[in-house]
Order: sequence, then structure tokens, then C-alpha cells
Amino acid sequence: MPAFMRLILNRGLIFLISILTISPKPGFTQTCTPEFILSPVGSNNTIEWDKFPEFSLPFTIIYNGPRFGDDASRPLKHGFSHLANFSGSEPSTLPVSKRALLWNSVASIDGSDQPWSVIGLESPWGNDTTLYRNHWAQYLGLLANSFDDSRTSGIPRADIICLDVERMHELDRDILALKNNDRIPQGYRNLADNTFLKTYQADIRWWYTESARYLRNLGLPSSTKLTSYSDVPVRGTWLNIPSNSWQDWTTNPQRTHYLMQNEAGNIGGTFYEQMDFLTPSAYYFYPYENPLGKEYLAYLLFQIEVNRAWSSKDIIPFVWLRYHNSFSPGSPMIPAFMAEATAIFPFFSGAKGLWLWENNFYENNEQQNYATYEHFIYGLYRLSRYADMFQGDYELVIPQSARDHMEQRNPIWRGVVKDGKILIAAQNTYATESQQTSLTLTYKQWTKTINLNGHEVLLCQFDLSDVVSSLDSSLALTSVFPNPTQRTIFVNLTSRSTQSEILFELIDLKGTVLKTLTSNTSVGDSRYRFDLPVVPRGTYLLRVSSESSSITRHIFIE
Repeated sequence: MPAFMRLILNRGLIFLISILTISPKPGFTQTCTPEFILSPVGSNNTIEWDKFPEFSLPFTIIYNGPRFGDDASRPLKHGFSHLANFSGSEPSTLPVSKRALLWNSVASIDGSDQPWSVIGLESPWGNDTTLYRNHWAQYLGLLANSFDDSRTSGIPRADIICLDVERMHELDRDILALKNNDRIPQGYRNLADNTFLKTYQADIRWWYTESARYLRNLGLPSSTKLTSYSDVPVRGTWLNIPSNSWQDWTTNPQRTHYLMQNEAGNIGGTFYEQMDFLTPSAYYFYPYENPLGKEYLAYLLFQIEVNRAWSSKDIIPFVWLRYHNSFSPGSPMIPAFMAEATAIFPFFSGAKGLWLWENNFYENNEQQNYATYEHFIYGLYRLSRYADMFQGDYELVIPQSARDHMEQRNPIWRGVVKDGKILIAAQNTYATESQQTSLTLTYKQWTKTINLNGHEVLLCQFDLSDVVSSLDSSLALTSVFPNPTQRTIFVNLTSRSTQSEILFELIDLKGTVLKTLTSNTSVGDSRYRFDLPVVPRGTYLLRVSSESSSITRHIFIE
């Protein structure tokens, strides 16, 4: 017997792993294809909700998309936890726990010359606080009137309310430019630059805080959660993300936004404390065909990962299934694979939800195909098959920061570890449609080499006891069947190189080797028959070993 076989027989450590089924693609050790396969909608202005199985997820996923006459709250049966666009009888039937509201126009008053309201001026000085409070009362009254149980009360009843303010200068240079504006009171313009900056930032922060306090003081239930669109510690813009190192992004207070700081410049302060969770904006600007457009996934994940580094508050990004009209007139839909990735990957970077937004203009004024929405829903459905992995105690595996992916332009993978299993999401956003990408995944002692086809979104679960030596990833055990079995099992192997010998071992859970079989294998797919000895009914291990790798599977003998 060769020395390597004697070594394997004497090993005391046995790796336990669950059964994996046949893979349709090289490099996989199990099938990752869900039971339901999407056939996208062909007609315009409709989403075929009912063709999807009903499913749920342990996240806050808000549907602010088109309804097209849906009168049965269908998004709530297909992965979404809340509605922010209402239809049918929902004003009288939708539970408060399922409602999310957008409070628009917090700072902007139509026809007003209030300094805070004027785009380009956006000044906190010289505003009429009474006028603003009346403006807030009017808008919030309209939100309250959206539902029968709060109609005429002036107090909107919802589980989540998101402020949409967007009235401040972010950059120092833009703030300092106000010193040349005649509408800024002379007393402020006479301040030294550093004092002017700090005064502007503190006073803008007061206005933002005041709007949130006004809402809370209306008499909202303490359970109502507040957030504010795009107001987060780090607002990384697409082009400046690689300009700073990941360590700098996550440790340098100068990278954080003054709105979310206290007077000492640390994360906190009056406005930050009003927020129950944070909602960064992760809208896509560049078409995928643009070289910058291929960075979309790294850009999305950066918004989550960098803000998680600064805050313990839940991160729930706003996402849009269209390109932003800044660079794409008409805001066309994003490709299907981008929509699926947008639905899946955020949770692997630690997001606790998503707010799927849409401009109602398109639903009301355009005839378009909404298959992109179905691909997003399909991504949620695929994720729901592993919902248990995101409940209780679990560990995120982020081998490389999203910022570094954007710089290196390499495939992205993330993992979630729980109960001896690892769930993997992977995509090469930089691949061509027909390109094959070989990607090696590692977590502690576990390693796996997979193949990605084009820019497909892989979502697959593996057992961490399926340890293959990193010295040789050329051997893959693709299936063991039948299982359970009585007397015989068949083993399918895929080999990328010629192996002189391969060893099969049946082992009980005490580590005793009950039977062995040696054979030769060759490049490609091979099937082997292993006749079992007479043993008591129960669970056993099948270990398949070459000179430089070892793979173990559970089998059940009846």
C-alpha cells in the first residue's frame, strides 16, 4: 500500500459533511439551482407576482415600486416586509406594521424663498420656523390621511417613516462660497472661514434635527422607526472611493459627514441620535457598458460596509432598478443580472434590509417591460431558500473590502457561516458574457474552487467539513447515490488531472475504517461502485482520498 494511503488510514481527525447533490457546472460540488426557475414577463407594465412561490425573509425589505393595480398586497407574500406605495383597499386594511412612508419636501416649500428651501443657497439662516412647522404639519397631515385609522389626526401611522431632506452643502468649498452671497447675513459672512464652516454645519444640523423632533413630538408611537434618505456617516461617491485606503475610510473622522457628527467631530450628535437605522443611497449612475458601470456591485457594497464600520445602527440602503438620469437620460432599467445581485449581495455585507424605490412617473406615463423587477424578486426568492442562515448567530465572511474590489476590479465573493455551513454569493462583474472565471474560496481550513459563467450570480451553500486540500483542488466529488442506501453506493468524481490511485473508505462515527477500495481515475467524469459490508443501520462516513486531497461525505445505511 502506498505511504499516503497508510497516512490517511491513520488520521484521527474525521471531517463531517452533509450530502451534496449533482452539479450542472464544472467546479461546483452541489446543485445551487432553486426549484422554481424564472420565466420573465413578456408584456409591458405588469409584474407577474403570482407565478412566484410565496416566501419570506428575515429582513426589512420595503417595496416602493409600481403596483399596476395589485389589490392583494402581493409584494408582502414575496419577500417584502413593508409597502411604501399603496393600492386597492390597503388604506383601510394594511396593518401599521407593514407600512413605510416617505416624508418628502422636508426642507423645500413650493414657491417659497426660504433660504433653506432655495437650491444653491440652502442656508440655515433667516428661515421662518413657524412657516416651516406649518409646512411640516400640512405634509404630515396628508400622510396621515393616507390611512383610515389616522385620517384627520395629523399623525401618520406607520412602522417606518423616512425623511427626505436633501438641502445642505456637503463640501467645505461650497459652504465657504456662501460668504460671497448677499442673502447670507453680514454677521455670518464676517466670520473666519473655520468658524463659518462650523457654524453652518451646526445650524444645518439643527434644522435637520428639528424636523425629526417635530415628527416625534406629534405623538408618534415609540415603536415608529425614523430614518433619513442618504444621511449616513460616509457618503462615498462613485469616483472617489479608491482615492483613500480602506483603513482610512474606516478610521479617519474626516471621511465622515458633519451631519452625523457631534460637536467634537465624532459619530453621534442630535440628528444621528434621532435615527433608528441608516439608509444610504446606492443608485447606479453608469451604464454597465461603461467601464465604470462594471463597478456597480463594489459601489453598492461599499455603501454598506463603510457605514457599518462607523455605526452600529442597522443599514438599509435605498436601491433603484434603473440607472440614474444624471448619466442615462430616461433612466433605463438595469440588466437582469444586476437586479439579482442587488437583491442578494447586500445581506452578505451586513445590510439588514433594502428600500426598493421607483419614480411613479414611469408607472403612470410610460409603457415598459418590468422583467428587471422580476429578476430582483427572483434574487430575493433564491436568498429565501437559505433564510435560516441569516437568523440567530451567524458570521459574515468578507475576504476583501468593496473598496479594494473597486480598485483591483476582481471577482467579488462573500460568505455567511452558521452551524458548520457556509453560504456563498459570488459574481465577476468585470467578466464578458461568455467568460469563465475560476475563483478559489477560503475560510479558515476550508477551501473550494468554483467556476463562474459570465456575470452570473452564484448563490450556493457548502458544508465546512468538506475540506479539500489546498494543495490540490483538481478532484471534486459531485454526487453519492442512492442515499439512504442498503448495500451499494455509486460515487461520481470529476478530476482535472490524472490520479495514479484513489482510495475509498467507509468509516463509522468512532473513526473505525470498516471497508476500503482502491482504484485508478483519469481526467474527466468517472463513476465508481462501492459495495457496502453488513453493518448496523445508521450514519457513516465515506472518505475519498487522493495523494494530496481528501473529501468526506455522510451516508445513511438502512
